[in-house]
Amino acid sequence: MKRFVVVGHLAATSGTFSLNDLPGSAGRMDILCRCINSSLFLSHDLRRDVECYLILRGAPDPEKTVLFRGSAVRYLSPDERSSAALIKKALSIPCGDEFRESTPGVYVRRGGLSRILSEIPFAVLDEAGEDIRGVPVLPEAYLLSDHQNFTPEDQEMLEGRDRYSVGPLSLHADHTITVLLNEMDRRESGWMSSKR
Repeated sequence: MKRFVVVGHLAATSGTFSLNDLPGSAGRMDILCRCINSSLFLSHDLRRDVECYLILRGAPDPEKTVLFRGSAVRYLSPDERSSAALIKKALSIPCGDEFRESTPGVYVRRGGLSRILSEIPFAVLDEAGEDIRGVPVLPEAYLLSDHQNFTPEDQEMLEGRDRYSVGPLSLHADHTITVLLNEMDRRESGWMSSKR
């Protein structure tokens, strides 16, 4: 199972945001929606072996985590508004400390980064990290941030974790996921060696 966790520093934690203003009223939810799409969509299919976790840190509630599971998700179309509508629905239901399903394949719970780091050994996607093309065996779980850098408190939690980079330039979070999945696809299929 491949897993991505994206920290949304300003992302709304209740379902009161407007689908017509994802960058504003939803706290840059548009970035997180693009990350969902990059994680799950192929040209005419979904990646069934991927989970995408969104850590929402904005107003008005404490941190929440929304999970999209590729093997179970339904009603998801490859546009930001579709992803945002599913997030909005998830945030509109009462949730506790365990994941609760809001629609097929979409889940929500209270809690954020510190909890998920204690559950799954995520590597960090970092521009200064080791080049993924030089890593013999890539991890299957990655953590990355939205348009803002990790906070000093985040960096403290991430101390000692492996850090990887997808290239020499700074990319958007959703593009980083696409590049990384492409590298994994190439390795899993043996595509590189078969073209030589």
